[in-house]
Amino acid sequence: MDKLTVVLGDFPHAQPLLHGDASVDGYLLEPVEVKPVIGAYRRMIRDLEFDVCELAPVSYLMARQEGIPLTAIPVFLNRRFHHGDVQCATHSGIRVPRDLEGRRVGVRAYTVSTAVWVRGVLREQYGVDTDKITWVVDDDDHIEGRAPANVERVTDGRSLGELLRAGEIDAALTGNAGTGRAGSPRAGWTAATDPQSGDDGPYPLFAEADTLAVDYYLRTGVYPLHSLISVRSELLERDPNLSTKLYAAFTESKQRHLAAQPDWSAVPRLARQQRQIGGDPVPYGIADNESSLNAMVRFSLQQGLLDPAFPTDARSLFAEGDYPDA
Repeated sequence: MDKLTVVLGDFPHAQPLLHGDASVDGYLLEPVEVKPVIGAYRRMIRDLEFDVCELAPVSYLMARQEGIPLTAIPVFLNRRFHHGDVQCATHSGIRVPRDLEGRRVGVRAYTVSTAVWVRGVLREQYGVDTDKITWVVDDDDHIEGRAPANVERVTDGRSLGELLRAGEIDAALTGNAGTGRAGSPRAGWTAATDPQSGDDGPYPLFAEADTLAVDYYLRTGVYPLHSLISVRSELLERDPNLSTKLYAAFTESKQRHLAAQPDWSAVPRLARQQRQIGGDPVPYGIADNESSLNAMVRFSLQQGLLDPAFPTDARSLFAEGDYPDA
């Protein structure tokens, strides 16, 4: 039986697969733990170190463009809305999205998927010229060479959270895309607490972020994708049915998790998103995700991360296979 090394984040709906309760026909899985899993993204893209690996979706698009021999299956282990991800410095005076123009905004790396989603929403929904924002970064992109001239690198070792609290940047993204961490995934990742909102702390750009996010979803059908599953292309060439086998195994794994926890209580954020969208918070497949896939490609093209000739058909992004919506 062939072996597959597999790296996934800590998602409860993937645990049955990693623990052997769901299986890939004809293969034995060897889970590899990488913490933070973001560190595995870079190792997969740059060194093809694993057979199967979760990847940031924008990084995957860029890897395909660069000819890196990786191919994805339409399994998206994580989703999140981003209206609540922009925090403004206490004395920045930012009140509406267009106030971000001419300001300095912190993000871990320019091409991180969260930043691509945030910039896309700000541009399309609120008319923000994101090219007029200086993006302050403190980590490398997984694939370098695409960051524009309006990107500035932190050079003194301080975290984005420190810079936001000090008012040296006007706003920043939260969580792993910004102020919720310190350090590079290559050199050791230190968890940090996002600066707390309040009278003396940063405040959200959108006070009613959840309401705006649901409205955005209902109007556009876009439910921002994170963490698709990539496979070394060589393995798919050797076994063209591997994509279908992997998809079936991930689907079974999710079904097993749901049989035990149909309310997604193990991940409160996904439980909340289930209520917000009125359905599966992590749908797999292409048809149910076409609007989101199209938006991801469109935003990446608008932001100069992909060349104009990049294929925009959602199905062309994935290996050939049988992918019933799941």
